Amino acid sequence: MNPKTIEWSKLEFKYSYTPYRFQARWKEGRWCEERLVTDNKISIDEGSTCLHYGQEIFEGMKAQRTKDGRIMLFRPHENAARFRRSAARILMAEVPEDLFMRGITEVVKANLDYVPPYGTGASLYIRPFQIGVGENLGVKPAPEYIFAVFVCPVGPYFKAGFKTIKLKVDDYYDRAARHGIGPAKAGGNYSASLLPLKIARDEGFNEIVYLDPVEHKYFEETGASNVFFVFKDGSLATPKSESILESITRRSLITVAGEEFGLDMTERRVSVDEIENIAEMGACGTAAVITPVGCLGYRGKTYKLYADGQEAGPITTKLYKYLTAYQIGDVPDKFGWLEEVK
Repeated sequence: MNPKTIEWSKLEFKYSYTPYRFQARWKEGRWCEERLVTDNKISIDEGSTCLHYGQEIFEGMKAQRTKDGRIMLFRPHENAARFRRSAARILMAEVPEDLFMRGITEVVKANLDYVPPYGTGASLYIRPFQIGVGENLGVKPAPEYIFAVFVCPVGPYFKAGFKTIKLKVDDYYDRAARHGIGPAKAGGNYSASLLPLKIARDEGFNEIVYLDPVEHKYFEETGASNVFFVFKDGSLATPKSESILESITRRSLITVAGEEFGLDMTERRVSVDEIENIAEMGACGTAAVITPVGCLGYRGKTYKLYADGQEAGPITTKLYKYLTAYQIGDVPDKFGWLEEVK
């Protein structure tokens, strides 16, 4: 991919090679071999725990240009903290915050030509990940770990951009188990969603929203994002559960809703029995920021939301416009969430 010939506004959300990535290795109790590399292939031992026992975690982040050409990261220290929590949950060596931040910033600076221009709707997606490697056979933590970061210029997560999608409410499959690794951003949580997502797409839906794994009664999250609701009485809520990922975007929306717009977005258990009272719904995460939900399919019945499911609702739109403008520096950084890559 030649940055001089990229049509930035036509980029899709998919992998593409960029010249540099960052790698570090943990062995004998410490992180070492920290460096930028050009090879996008990793050679590991066949007994590595990431291949057999799922010792793998990752994060998703973006670097975006402001109107004056600066490059901004959105709440990167929160990603670093969540990365450490994920590592602790599945007994991996934790990456210190300074190493995490160094890996991100070095890769972005090394691939500056691939940070899309302001106003194109594209961004430089950042993927930090960690895998358990080394000679191993038994079910136990890996003897070594690789921490790596690569980047790709990408377009919107959903091809249509900020357009409504159709969600299937899945009351059969579970995304994660109660007291399991649902709160960790681990690969196993995403592999579990592949089959039910295929089934849903074969039925004409874009994504799935899961219910809780105990009663199959309360909304949890989609396979790749948290969710929030605007009800017909004007109240806002986002699911509270011990088995969902703690989304940085969702936490940001809670703050924005309350402190910028005077809206009270509560965290509570949201029952599927409330489905007829939902006026608006959004899926929120790093890749799409906010994707408006137009309709929900549940047990053979379709529930259309705002404007008969054809348009994003006014509150969802307001939150989306503010947060996306915030991330590219178009509104003041009143919460101190932006960090410039220098």
